[in-house]
Formats: sequence, C-alpha cells, structure tokens
Amino acid sequence: MSSTASNQSTQIATNNPDPAQDTPSYERELGYRQTILCSAIIGIAGGLVATGYYYVLEGSLHLVWHTLPQFLAPYFPTAIPPWNYVWIATTIGGFLVGLTLHFMGLPGEVALVVDKVHDPGRVSLRQTPAMIVASLFSITAGGSAGPEAPLVQINGSFGGWLGNKLKLTRPTTRVLTFCGMSAALGAFFGAPLGGALFALEIPHRRGLEYYEAIIPAVLSAILSFFVFRFNTGLTIGGMYHFAAIPKLSLMNLGQGALLGALGALVAIIFIFLFRSIGYLSHYLEHRTILLATLGGLSIGLIALAFPQTLFFGEKEIELIVETGATFGIKMLLLIVLAKMLAVSCTLHSGFRGGFIFPLFYIGAAAGLAISLAVPQIHPTIGMICMMAAVNVAVTKTPISTTVILSVLSDTAMVPVLVIASFVSFLLTTQVCLIQTQRSRVTVAADEANKIDLSVSASAG
Repeated sequence: MSSTASNQSTQIATNNPDPAQDTPSYERELGYRQTILCSAIIGIAGGLVATGYYYVLEGSLHLVWHTLPQFLAPYFPTAIPPWNYVWIATTIGGFLVGLTLHFMGLPGEVALVVDKVHDPGRVSLRQTPAMIVASLFSITAGGSAGPEAPLVQINGSFGGWLGNKLKLTRPTTRVLTFCGMSAALGAFFGAPLGGALFALEIPHRRGLEYYEAIIPAVLSAILSFFVFRFNTGLTIGGMYHFAAIPKLSLMNLGQGALLGALGALVAIIFIFLFRSIGYLSHYLEHRTILLATLGGLSIGLIALAFPQTLFFGEKEIELIVETGATFGIKMLLLIVLAKMLAVSCTLHSGFRGGFIFPLFYIGAAAGLAISLAVPQIHPTIGMICMMAAVNVAVTKTPISTTVILSVLSDTAMVPVLVIASFVSFLLTTQVCLIQTQRSRVTVAADEANKIDLSVSASAG
C-alpha cells in the first residue's frame, strides 16, 4: 500500500520468520491433471472456509449491533443512547484488535500478500490465526475494511501450504497459492471468473502475467463459489438493483471515458489522503494497542457525523443506490471524503481487512453526485463507472473489476465499464498504492540474482 504499509510488511516478515522460505525443499512438478485435482481440493476447502467465516462474521455483527444494544437499553437508557453506543463499540473493537496484534503478531495486509505471491510464491500459514481473529474484530467493530483480504490470505496460505507439503517447485506452488486466493474471491464476490481474474491481476501494475494459473484458478473459484452459495443459501446474480438504463449509444461510451478520468482523480485524492494518514500514524506504529484503539475511536467519531461510513460498504451501497439522490450533491461529496478518511484510519490503525468494497462505495457515492450535477449522465452509468474507475486506479485490475461489477450490478454495461476501467487504468499507471505490485520479469531477475549469489558464496 503506502510506504508505511511496506515498512510494516518488512517488520511482519522479521517478526514472523518462515524457515521454509530460507531453506526450500521444492523438487516436484505436477502434471496437468494433478494440478487440476489440487485446484479442485483448494476450491472446495476455500468454499468451506468462506462459509465458516461468513457465519461467524454475521453472528458477530448481529450480536454487537443488534442484540447488545437491545439488551443494554433498559439498563442504561440515558448513559448509552444510540449515538454513544457507536463510538464506544468501535473503540472497544479497536482495543480488541490491538490486543490481538500484540499477542498473536502482525498477520500482514494486501501489500505483504502480493509480495509473497511473487517471492517465495506462497503466504506463510503461521499468520493465519492472527488474521482470522484480527479481521473478525476489525469488521465487527464497524471498520471500513471488508472480508475479502482476510479470506484471500487465509485461503491463499492454504494453497501455498499444500504446495510446500507436496514439495513442489516455486512456480507450481505459486499456482496453488493463486487457486486459494481465487477461491476466496470467487466465493466473496459471487463472480467466479471475476474473482479468479482479480487474484491474478492484483500482483501486477500493468496487467495479468501469471497466465499459466488461469484455468486452475477459475476452477477453484467456481467450486468455492458453489460450496459457499450452497451452504449459505445466498442468491446468485446481481447484488444491487440499479435503475434500468436506456440502450447504449456512442454518447454513453464518451461518458464512460469521462467518468474513468474522474474516477482516476478521485482515486488520486484517496491515495494522497491515505498516505497522509499513514505518515501521521507512523509515530505510533510500535504502540499497537494504543494505535488500534485510537483507530477505533476515529472510526466511531467519523460515523457520528456520517453514519454511512460505518462498515465496509457491501450493504451500504444499496442505500446509496436506493436513496442516495435525496442526500444532494454536497452531502454525497462529503460522504465520499468521510469514507476516504474512515478507510485510511481503519487500515493504518492496524485493523485488518480489504478495501475493494469501500472503494466501490466511494465510487458509487461520487458517481451519483456527478449524475445529479450533470443530468445527461444516467445515475446507473455514473455510479457503476465510477465504482470501476476508482477501484481500478487503486488496485490496477481493469479486467476483473469490469467482470465483477457487471455481475454485481446485473446490467448490460460491459462496453461502457471497460472504457471507464481502462481510461482510469491508463491515467494512473504512475500512481501506485500497493507498492509491492511488480512484473514477473522483475521477480525472475531477482530469483536469478539470488541463485548467482548463492553459487558465488558456495564457490567462495
């Protein structure tokens, strides 16, 4: 992410050494059928993990934000009104996140996962328990971070662990790691193809490069998606009910390009704010409990002024779609800025989670504000294109973002979405939030250098 996050990744690697990374024992290559079998196993396991995580998370959210307030109301009718409960709950949640990180260790974040996918091709399983606990506390506390990043790390580490147990080569182990990541995103997004492509795009800044993992990754995503939906009973298809759009015209394509540019601008503002908060939090990064507690308090205080910023945005986007127009342009833009601040405080204070749905939320609110200001732009086109453009500018995933949003929105807007995504992508090639994103050519060169150094050392 930011330079602060990159430094934190180095610290995590130091505090959580993985001996197998320094003394690899990889020997085997898998045949194609064996690879497919492993990807199927990872996909089924990923769906079961996503199911368990989903039920624990939903139960925790219901307990903290429904059951407890109703239970406490008769005993503290004046001391804990609803607005007081919000900041108290988020602060306690932050304290619990801090305790988890202090006693269980730092489980890493998106930048670390991306780095480990490149080299050594897997994520350490040792960090999984801390990630599970910290992310559940983080999301339950109302943080602006979603479950996609924790699930990616949990399932990705399982794929890497399987590769390590089978003593596979690094490239083959990396494929299984991608299968785990794809299984997580396929279940979470409800879009198996989009989830697999997202897992394969996010390690890079300029397009998907680990092409050999596409088929196994998609298979894992499909099986995980099936297992997750079968166990949870969640519907298949569009998640949001956008207003129907008229038949697309060339003017709509031009609007997509314009919205792509505006989405890139919004993303740049977010990255600047994110880095600024990271710079401020740097002074407390070694005081884990205090930083997380202050982060929880910040999230609660922001939510007092803008309740829409609470939680990671999956369900809150529906509110923007249905009633956002009643907020007005000024209020929508303020919500965008407040959400940016909430995401930054969440992730820099030690809360664990992903920023994909928060970015979608920022894009939806900004897109609706633009459509209100420029009536010629249909609200559905404005929102979905801005959701894509903002996310692509930050994550560098133009193909998968288009696929995912076309499924979530249940609209026939792929031509416009593609234009918005790629305009945003091309305008922000020099802007990067996830610092560990890099080309596989660079990874191969680094690996060759390591081999040369080890040979030289042996000869010496």
